[in-house]
Amino acid sequence: MKGAAFLAFPASTLAGSVLWSGIFNSSYTVADFDEWSWSNQIAPWQWYIHGDGETSEYLALSSDYKNPAASDAQGLRTRLDNTSFWEGQSMQRTELIPQMSPSSSASDLGSGHLYYHFSLSASSTNPPSSSSEHQIAFFESHFTELQYQDNTLKWNAGGDTHYSVELETGKWYNFAYDIDFDNQKVGLWASNGSDALTEVVSPVSASASSNGADFHVGVLSLTGDGTEDWFWSGVYIEKGDLTKSIGDGSSASASGGESSSTTVAAAATTSATSSATSAVTTSVEATTAAAATPTQDVAVASSSTSAASTTSVATTSSSESTAAATPSASAPVIATPSAAPSAAAASGSAALPVPTTASEILTDVRALLTALLTRQGVHARDFTV
Repeated sequence: MKGAAFLAFPASTLAGSVLWSGIFNSSYTVADFDEWSWSNQIAPWQWYIHGDGETSEYLALSSDYKNPAASDAQGLRTRLDNTSFWEGQSMQRTELIPQMSPSSSASDLGSGHLYYHFSLSASSTNPPSSSSEHQIAFFESHFTELQYQDNTLKWNAGGDTHYSVELETGKWYNFAYDIDFDNQKVGLWASNGSDALTEVVSPVSASASSNGADFHVGVLSLTGDGTEDWFWSGVYIEKGDLTKSIGDGSSASASGGESSSTTVAAAATTSATSSATSAVTTSVEATTAAAATPTQDVAVASSSTSAASTTSVATTSSSESTAAATPSASAPVIATPSAAPSAAAASGSAALPVPTTASEILTDVRALLTALLTRQGVHARDFTV
């Protein structure tokens, strides 16, 4: 029987006795859900309220999907998507129902004083639609249930809301419905993460009834049409005294899967960020260096030209250097490398002697003519005075 694939509770951790357990060990697989049928009603789950896709489209098991504090080896992910319409209904539905073994009576789950335990979480990946009303962990008559809407989890009993809390993705919410079928009373125990359960609502009147096969472990979204994931852990039904402890994560898989994967993901993100930062820095440095070199070359060339030219040429060179030192909006800022050569060009221009008398001008003209006439192919006949 696949019921044997479920993790047994250490007797020392329980205050009461377990009537039915939905706590997975490491050997249970998604394919095992499909072994149940109306003609083969094997424990521990009934699986028929879902869309037309494969079971793996709606259910998944992993140590990453459990409350790290719980004794489960694996947690359950239930998914709603745009195919999650059961029997032509307009509501999205993915729901499991406890199945008792042939040796037990389903009516045991609907009589006496019982505690229905489960832990629930949502993720920032495929988060629930806040605008749609969700019915979660409910009985067929809805005498008690969780509801989610407007980013709030609400616990209802007898048609009224008695407890509410803001839903934070990545946070585990632990619940135990305190149901007294005989006296028609329902209360709520709750906590977060690894914290022990505490009573948050004392028993109130409600028309508590169950045939033992109508507790829906899953989510119904009235108007949703996107993809959303919900995570389940520590699902079991207890009678007698209430077990308040959530656990210490002592299962073989325990919390290691989630912690390790989170650490690896964080490390990968850090590494990728560092690599990207390094690449950007290298790119900027390379761009700056490449852009700076031509600017320096232009400035040096201008300085050289100024040294062999008149004052007017030096002025033009200074203007060119200033333009090179003022980048456009799309160009890298390289004003500093080009500033020094520009100063050198200006210094070189200022050092040139400027003739002020007729004698000095004549001397310069003679020197210029002499230099020209000494060049190959240049003759005096080419000049007129």
